Amino acid sequence: MIYIKYIVLDAWAGGDDYGVSGNGIIEKEYSLLISNYIYNRLNESGIKAFLTREDDTTLSLEERIAYIEKEFGSSNDVIVVSNQLNNDNTNGINIIYALRNTSSLAEKIANFLSDDDFYVNDFYQLRSSVDSSKDFDQIIRDTNNNETIIVRYGNVNNAADVENLKNNWQQMAEDIVKALIIYTGGQYVDEGYYTVQKGDTLYSIARKFNISVDSLKTINNLTSNTLTVGQLLKIPSSGESEEGSSSGGGVNYFLYTVQLGDSLYSIASKYETTVDALKAINNLTSNLLNIGQVLKIPTNNMSDSGSSNNSVNYIVVSGDSLYSIARRYNTTVDEIKRLNNLASNNLSIGQILKIPTTNESGSSSITYVVVSGDSLYSIARKYNTTVDEIKSLNNLTSNSLSIGQILKIPSSSSSPSSYINYVVISGDSLYSIARKYNTTVDEIKRLNNLTSNTLSIGQTLKIPR
Repeated sequence: MIYIKYIVLDAWAGGDDYGVSGNGIIEKEYSLLISNYIYNRLNESGIKAFLTREDDTTLSLEERIAYIEKEFGSSNDVIVVSNQLNNDNTNGINIIYALRNTSSLAEKIANFLSDDDFYVNDFYQLRSSVDSSKDFDQIIRDTNNNETIIVRYGNVNNAADVENLKNNWQQMAEDIVKALIIYTGGQYVDEGYYTVQKGDTLYSIARKFNISVDSLKTINNLTSNTLTVGQLLKIPSSGESEEGSSSGGGVNYFLYTVQLGDSLYSIASKYETTVDALKAINNLTSNLLNIGQVLKIPTNNMSDSGSSNNSVNYIVVSGDSLYSIARRYNTTVDEIKRLNNLASNNLSIGQILKIPTTNESGSSSITYVVVSGDSLYSIARKYNTTVDEIKSLNNLTSNSLSIGQILKIPSSSSSPSSYINYVVISGDSLYSIARKYNTTVDEIKRLNNLTSNTLSIGQTLKIPR
């Protein structure tokens, strides 16, 4: 067993330095994605891991080397992994290790990557052309006695490498995690599991992974809240934890892992919910997000997918009252109380309310929340209605809209099309998406003219309603 005090993950480039780029790949983004993933997984496993940069910060080579030496020292009980890409004529994954070290760690990484069918070009040492007794790469050469390796995950100018990186960067990073844990004598646990650490409770673990204690107990067949250090717990994935509860009613949700570039607004727009709803269901007090953070995404919200044909679901946010909600949705306090079996006017943040959508004339409508870029024309096209019809139903005297404004949309047009758009996220497969939306793989492939089952993160799919 090798004693290691720290593992430092170096996300190459950053800030004003974009690193190498090509075919839609920017090195600074993927090096941070991979480094963050490894960082989170190692710390979950009880290994002290650190990052040279946590965000899109400009960090020169000299600055990152100085930071490593100042914070972690120059002894051989520190491993430094520099995550990079390349743009030369070398394809596949390349692993470079220091002249002062053996090939053990580099070989272990190469083997795990190869076992998962990733093309590893080679693992090797690279000598300086000026002084062959020294390493060529400064990050290796100037981190003194640290066990420093460079992992270059592919060539941005090679289409196959780029496609592999886009679709499989997370599995590549997991292979690095596995190699580092086993190399340092730890017990590797597959992603989706958590090893109980000293001081852990079911409550603290549930909060860490943004799930409920009941979900943890159910999936692990636990009959009490007692835990032991080293105990292995399965952590529910999005497919295994789609139900949550709040005071006043249940809400269906799935879990989403925050990616580079995400914001609450972009996530809310992608999944047809609101920033306030996201903050309420996740108990967030600010709009700040961290890459790798797990969020609950409500699947019933203030969009056209309601709890029934005559109501929509609404998540109570700070400042809400039955009176303000009733005014917003052009209904009455008594009607909301009747529909939700409420005995009082008290509300709780995160509570789910059914809101009636039938208006005074007896015709049904759905509610729509105006987002950035909307116009009456674009909304009318989306819901297969007319600008005049929307203006008439909402008593509008002009075409001006405000972000966050609530509009009634005629229910005869409540389905903008026979499908919804879905954006592929990490871990998705056609099978998991088909199960989530109660359809078939063949139907999704037919609707999207797909000839294979391969998906890319960020790909937009039409999903039949």
